[in-house]
Amino acid sequence: MAEDVGKVGWIDITVADATELRDFYAAVVGLEPEDVEMGDYSDFNMKMPASGEPVAGVCHARGSNADIPSGWLIYFIVASVDASSAECKKRGGTVVVGPRELSGGRFCVIEDPSGAVAALYEP
Repeated sequence: MAEDVGKVGWIDITVADATELRDFYAAVVGLEPEDVEMGDYSDFNMKMPASGEPVAGVCHARGSNADIPSGWLIYFIVASVDASSAECKKRGGTVVVGPRELSGGRFCVIEDPSGAVAALYEP
């Protein structure tokens, strides 16, 4: 895991109508959607057509994602979400969401002092 610290581990977007945006990126980019069940609705993994490898997510702004800002969100891998979110605040940033559990790890969404938003993910 230490060798992955600092790497961009994932990218997704959270919007009001993920189904419409899923179809947009499938048509414009050629990515293939795959449903990700979220209970009473589905978010989507977008996969490379040749390999089937998931490369991005398209998510509805509901449930646990209701407070995530819209726009493409990159997930940086960190050694400790708690330590990194504390350092974010110390250096003038804001923790927007979390820290909380996500896909076998923990994450939070931060806003840096310039106003840009990113996620921190600890596998």
